[in-house]
Amino acid sequence: MTHDPLTFQILWDRLLSLVEEQARVLVRTAFCSTVREAEDLSFGLFDRAGAMVAQAATGTPGHVNAMAATVVHFLDRFPLETMKPGDHFMTNDPWLASGHRHDLTLVSPVFHAGRAVALIASTCHQVDIGGRGQTADGTSVFEEGFALPIMRICTDGQLHEDIRLILRENVRHPDQVEGDVLSMITAGETAAAGLCALMTEFGLTDIDALSAGILARTEAATRAAIAKCPDGTWSDSLTLDGFGAPITLNCRLTIAGDSIHADFEGSAPALPRGVNLVLNYTAAYAAYGIKCVVSPELPNNAGALAPIRVSAPIGSVLNVERPAPVAARHIIGQFLPELVMNCLAKAMPGVVPADGASCVWTAQLRGQVEGQPFDAVFFNAGGMGARHALDGLDATGFPSGIRATASEVVEAIAPIVIWRKDLAMDSGGPGRMRGGLGQVVEVGTRDGSPFTVFALYDRIDHAARGREGGTDGAAGAAWLKSGQPLAGLGQQEVPAGDRLCLSLPGGAGLGTPESREPAAVARDVADGRISAESAQRDYRVVLTPGGDVDDAATRTLRGEAAT
Repeated sequence: MTHDPLTFQILWDRLLSLVEEQARVLVRTAFCSTVREAEDLSFGLFDRAGAMVAQAATGTPGHVNAMAATVVHFLDRFPLETMKPGDHFMTNDPWLASGHRHDLTLVSPVFHAGRAVALIASTCHQVDIGGRGQTADGTSVFEEGFALPIMRICTDGQLHEDIRLILRENVRHPDQVEGDVLSMITAGETAAAGLCALMTEFGLTDIDALSAGILARTEAATRAAIAKCPDGTWSDSLTLDGFGAPITLNCRLTIAGDSIHADFEGSAPALPRGVNLVLNYTAAYAAYGIKCVVSPELPNNAGALAPIRVSAPIGSVLNVERPAPVAARHIIGQFLPELVMNCLAKAMPGVVPADGASCVWTAQLRGQVEGQPFDAVFFNAGGMGARHALDGLDATGFPSGIRATASEVVEAIAPIVIWRKDLAMDSGGPGRMRGGLGQVVEVGTRDGSPFTVFALYDRIDHAARGREGGTDGAAGAAWLKSGQPLAGLGQQEVPAGDRLCLSLPGGAGLGTPESREPAAVARDVADGRISAESAQRDYRVVLTPGGDVDDAATRTLRGEAAT
């Protein structure tokens, strides 16, 4: 069935609304704070062949783009013709889904008039899935939590009792995990009902033609956007703190006609700790970085991803094989957009922002207060890199898209107190456009009891790099209130009466600091973003005691002729 352009656009908008509404259902009904507060999830509609047709804007690129490659594996295990109404299927297999066991992916068939017409999928991150927890300390995937192969977990809409009991026995917070599974099932069923209602409204017996049209148009538009970019090959490298020793990632990005290939040949070999990536996750964040530069305004689906190819050598840190540990794969994965964007900056100057903090700093805490155990997770973000026409955003979760959890919420769900959460003055790299600020966080238990922190931090030894004469952002740091420094990765203990302190990295600057408008520097000082000392030292702007720009002194300091 073909559709006129107006009807096609209405149907396309309705599908986008459908998946977005159901992503919000997950957020509103989730038991886990990582979904309910941080929106660490994805939700999408897939055609009968397992191609992603529409995705919710709510969610993270690592989940969305990995999920886009996941549904076909469900169909390999359970062909569409074997599925029945009320079936739901789930896995947390890192190599088939989103890269570590803490993510549960659910796939639900949609039946209309007795025929399977589509598939609904969602991925949600769990605070706990058993094992060691989400830490980089594991030496194999078997230490990293409960394993659920692709399997049918519901028949006739009823959760299998044996699976429910096995799941509950393998996690520290069974009510929370079971509640989230039920939330995902509910969202899948609600989305299926909404799609059936839409099909009835428009007299559709299937969505095959509609999905084919959407994917074809999106792919054509993406290829047209790529074709406007210069052909060629550009390379860049990025050094990260790593686990105990620095690691280097290499990218060779080739634009040829209407396609792009990101090749990570030469990147570090797999590590013995859980910061490794499966190729699904590598491809997810690399493709996201490309889309941010080349086609940010286009919708994301299988058509948009088709012209982008991502490769990494098997056995490298970006393409590990079983049973490599992968629990903390985001520590490296969230730097991949930056790496591919730095390649694109050489191809298209004047478009790409400076480097930012990139990976989120997760405060994952475990302990016991007044005899009651707790596991608490909340996300913190550093500064984004400066853009060509705008300063970098402060304390913003790019590229993850994860939201910060309000301090009041964290303190309500766990016996901890966030004693400090401030933007860090002078942490944004100076430049014509200033890098975004990091933040300082201080947290301890309510009664001063000792607790464990599973550190998941980077950019302590390698700060965000400035662009076009801009200055690097401030590096991060982790320490105890008592003064002892902490490592960026790994399980560590906070003694009784002490607190965990984090200083998150700032984004880098873009353009020479002296080219920044003096009035903008004065505003930054007034707003507490930079100090008066930085204004004079880094930007070469002299301020009066009242905070105004001293024009004559500034011109003299900058070596400019008087006007």
